[in-house]
Amino acid sequence: MSNKYNISYRFWITHNEEPFLGKGRIALLLKIQELGSLKKASEALKMSYRKAYYSISHINKVCDKPVVIIKRGGKNGGSSEITPHGIALIERFQKLSNKFDAFIQNNTL
Repeated sequence: MSNKYNISYRFWITHNEEPFLGKGRIALLLKIQELGSLKKASEALKMSYRKAYYSISHINKVCDKPVVIIKRGGKNGGSSEITPHGIALIERFQKLSNKFDAFIQNNTL
């Protein structure tokens, strides 16, 4: 059999049957961690600020502890910081994603 067929997947972590964390939101969290700003992260990912803000707000509401702390702008602009709980959440998601990737690679058609 040739290698024409591949398995593709996307997964979400859900809360009360509602998706709240997936690869896109993890990318947003990582970009916030890198740039220190929700606005800069949303621009870098070509995502509207509103969508980025909603995503972070939703993650913070679902989790027991804050994942991102957003400080509103002033004269020098605002900032955003990933909390230790957020860093742990990112790491757990990435480990799970790596396990899924390995499973898919070992179980192709």
